[in-house]
Amino acid sequence: MTSLFNEEGKNIPCTVIQAGPCAVLQVRTEEVDGYKAVQLGFDDKSEKNVSKALAGHFKKAGSTPKAKIVEFRNEFEHEVKVGDQVIVDMFNEGEYVDVTGTSKGKGFQGVVKRHNFGGVMQATHGQHNRLRAPGSIGAGSDPSRVFKGLRMAGRMGGKQVTVQNLQVLKVDTEQNLLVVKGAVPGAKNSYVIIKKWN
Repeated sequence: MTSLFNEEGKNIPCTVIQAGPCAVLQVRTEEVDGYKAVQLGFDDKSEKNVSKALAGHFKKAGSTPKAKIVEFRNEFEHEVKVGDQVIVDMFNEGEYVDVTGTSKGKGFQGVVKRHNFGGVMQATHGQHNRLRAPGSIGAGSDPSRVFKGLRMAGRMGGKQVTVQNLQVLKVDTEQNLLVVKGAVPGAKNSYVIIKKWN
């Protein structure tokens, strides 16, 4: 993340994303596959770390092995062919995008951090260690069980998260960089999927 200043002098927090070049590995059609989609590959990978099946798939597309392969359905306004390169110029400054990534894993967390519980509140009247406790989890002999989906302590983060309506502030076609307003999910150098609005 970094920040930019707009015309009014306001400091805008933003994220710099390397959004290409992406190789077109496969174009799926209604006749052959039953649906329309474009398969893109990003970030070169060592050939010795690729299975023979995938190595053949990359060779057929005339591409070097890629670390990340993603299919996009009905995303492209213009026709693309296998072997083409998709670069960042498909985005325009000022438009809005959705960014999907895997959020940072935070390990086992309590209910205050994980679900924004307030704790048992009172710090007096004999409450010496209940400030971050979950409190009651339901009635007693009826229903005689804990309902499914009850918010409790547990593993937090490490899930797929989509942040919507992020504005594109800058497009750098030379270095294939995209600067979007605000934060995106995931740690530094992790992969994200960017979808533009149609």
